[in-house]
Amino acid sequence: MHMPMLRLARLDERDRLQQLIADSIRTLGAADYRAEQIEAALQGAFGVDTQLLRDGTYFVAEIGGELAGCGGWSWRRTLFGGDARSGRDAAALDPAVDAAKIRAFFIAPAFARRGVGRAILAHCEQAARAAGFRRCEMMATLPGVRLYRASGYQSGAMIHHPVGEGLTIEFVPMYKTLD
Repeated sequence: MHMPMLRLARLDERDRLQQLIADSIRTLGAADYRAEQIEAALQGAFGVDTQLLRDGTYFVAEIGGELAGCGGWSWRRTLFGGDARSGRDAAALDPAVDAAKIRAFFIAPAFARRGVGRAILAHCEQAARAAGFRRCEMMATLPGVRLYRASGYQSGAMIHHPVGEGLTIEFVPMYKTLD
């Protein structure tokens, strides 16, 4: 197995990233979420956040020239969600008191459980630490919880986020103090 090559995601890859996100959650999320939850969440809770791409804090992992995964971190207040999600807050965080946000991790099904997510996460934590952050937090999908726990994140109480007419999707708030 080749190690993933990490690089900054580009704005011109937005459609490819959206497809990766949809493929990932539809396949890897199927054991944790019902199909109607996934499809509703793809309308805002899951999706590309172009602010992360513009900020240079969103990365892709490639293996053999294929997109194997994506994920990022942010120094902005928005905790999760793609461009279509309402209630976004682009205000800057204060690294002295706030936690950096770990954002939008999705792995291509063909590359699941091969170290792609762990590599992107380590890269994001290192970048957040270099920016002065001492803590990270996220709103994890249920399939992502296992990766984050194995990487030292603590979990809070599960939340049920509304995604449509009478539909919610479960997320788990998670946090970690960086060494």
